[in-house]
Amino acid sequence: MSQNPSDILTHCESGVMTITLNRVDKKNSITAAMYGAMADALVQAEADPAIRAVVLQGHETVFSAGNDIGDFLNQPPATAESPVYRFLHGIAGFSKPLIAAVCGPAVGVGTTMLFHCDLVYAGDNAAFSMPFVNLGLCPEAASSLLVPQMFGYHRAAEALLLGEPFFAEAALEVGLVNRIVPPTEVNAVAQGAARKLALKPLSSLIETKRLMKQGQAPQVVARMTEEGASFGRMLREPAAREAFGAFMEKRKPDFSRF
Repeated sequence: MSQNPSDILTHCESGVMTITLNRVDKKNSITAAMYGAMADALVQAEADPAIRAVVLQGHETVFSAGNDIGDFLNQPPATAESPVYRFLHGIAGFSKPLIAAVCGPAVGVGTTMLFHCDLVYAGDNAAFSMPFVNLGLCPEAASSLLVPQMFGYHRAAEALLLGEPFFAEAALEVGLVNRIVPPTEVNAVAQGAARKLALKPLSSLIETKRLMKQGQAPQVVARMTEEGASFGRMLREPAAREAFGAFMEKRKPDFSRF
């Protein structure tokens, strides 16, 4: 488990909180401690009237490789209070504008968290993937609900059943991202949008977001709960054990028995 406080950086300026994934040497793979730090930052941003918008960003070469597998296996999420679920419910219920700046790989939760953001800017090197089936698991973060809604069923099935990467242009086409720019410009573009939002009346931002999301909000919470139960069960089953064992042993998994 990461104990490095600099793995997640937070910075507040001009009404914008920036949360930076800062574990580039590990491809910004997320530990329980990092989930906890991001969840805490969102709680702080929600409560602080001076914060009008939040930006989630990584590095120009990588957004996130998803869960840190070793940390995840040592500390699998067991309850709704687990750091990962605190973070996922935090982004799903966050009332203020949430902007993401995504470059390079965005794997698993690195992609599914984006469905809860209001604006997403991508580098032309961005590569999105949701390989849950490949790990003997099921989708999380209400992605089994939100991906079909955004992509349409057949494209969602391609993304979630095959679990193969799709790239920035495809993400723009289905509406997952707002704009594609060079990787060196993504964070600045996201910051520019956040600062524009920070100049607007907070009450109007919150109410407009609430009205846009109110139809699906109960469904998102219910689906997260259902996915979490399935995810926890499947994590203990043979297919997932084979997938994670193969990953740690750097071999191809054999699912022929499952």
